[in-house]
Amino acid sequence: MTSLPAAPNGQPRPVVLLLATANTYRSQSFSVAAKKLGIEILWGLDMPAALCSGWPNVVPLELRDPAAAAAEIVLLAERRGLSAVLALDDAASLAAADACARLALAHNAPAAALAARDKLVMRQCLRAAGVPGPNFSAHGLHTDAAALAERVSYPCVLKPTLLNGSRGVIRANTAAEFVAAWARVRAIVLGAAGTQILVEDYMPGAEVAVECLLTTAGLQVIAVFDKPDALHGPFFEETIYVTPSRLSDAVLAEIAAVTAHAAAALGLRTGPLHAELRINAAGVWPLELNARSIGGRCSSTVRLDSGVALEELILLQAVGLPLPQILREPGSRGVMMIPIPADGLLREVRGLDAARAVAGVDEVDISARLHYPLVRLPEGDGYLGFILAHADTPAAVEQALRAAHRYLDFVVEPHIPLLANR
Repeated sequence: MTSLPAAPNGQPRPVVLLLATANTYRSQSFSVAAKKLGIEILWGLDMPAALCSGWPNVVPLELRDPAAAAAEIVLLAERRGLSAVLALDDAASLAAADACARLALAHNAPAAALAARDKLVMRQCLRAAGVPGPNFSAHGLHTDAAALAERVSYPCVLKPTLLNGSRGVIRANTAAEFVAAWARVRAIVLGAAGTQILVEDYMPGAEVAVECLLTTAGLQVIAVFDKPDALHGPFFEETIYVTPSRLSDAVLAEIAAVTAHAAAALGLRTGPLHAELRINAAGVWPLELNARSIGGRCSSTVRLDSGVALEELILLQAVGLPLPQILREPGSRGVMMIPIPADGLLREVRGLDAARAVAGVDEVDISARLHYPLVRLPEGDGYLGFILAHADTPAAVEQALRAAHRYLDFVVEPHIPLLANR
């Protein structure tokens, strides 16, 4: 399946509104998929109206105010007619759910979108449904961290409730580490979003990512990614994803069952789902679920045997068309999210030609801009770019990604902001 059937009698093509932040990585892949399918795309971007002038397919929205954004989307639907509204980023999920509810379009309920957006609400829903998970508690930003540090169990993990991409997520093994971590997480939350800090027991084990589609037939697993680099903390910067997973069929079946149980506990019932889980001797433990597809450039590693890309699947479902058989292509694919080596200004990238020449490497995409500041986790939320590779086996893909990364050298100049005049 490569395109929609021709519209009869000059009828317009389906129109899909995609909601995203202005710096989303997802625009190109969805634009390519929409063109291939013959779907018209409008973009609802979280940016000032003045910056959108001259872009006929861009609608400025205040996604931090979901109700106001939903009201604007309803007005847009009256003018243009919308077949679907989809959130590409977590920040847009609440506005998309609210708008779809008002327009009677297929989507997850606003309460389910909130559960997938707010980590505290997620934990509460999972616990209520009997989904295995860590002990947790949430605390206001003005909590006495030293007193709290004497009451929690160790090791534990502190995290903001409304951020993603491992931003602000810190492991603490002692009371002293907890107090230091609290100060850093609190500063991040104050500068971003939320009023609480979530404290969870640390869950050991291997970590996987699962890419799914929720349909009327239930949860359809599209890909399971191994994360071969250990994520033990104190920070949790993700690097390599490789699919298919090298776990046993029995463990993969348990991953699918737990993911389906967790999605149902949140009330999610349609559309893409990206989940992160830990596996240890006690079983499979959901870390978090997101009511969106995989982020960054990682989606290009998800391909079906029919040649249909992940974004095509999502758009086909959104406009109510039949889906192809979800059968993974042969071989293996993977991505490395290139970690930031140091805070500072990126001055130069060396070794690109050698990295791109590694057998199996499809692309080395440096998305960070030269002469702009780099900020590492936990305060930062980005990467230098992405390395994409394919091979016959997961081991060969992992080897190609690591080999390409070894060729890269990033020249980062320490950056000390000038103090404002007092």
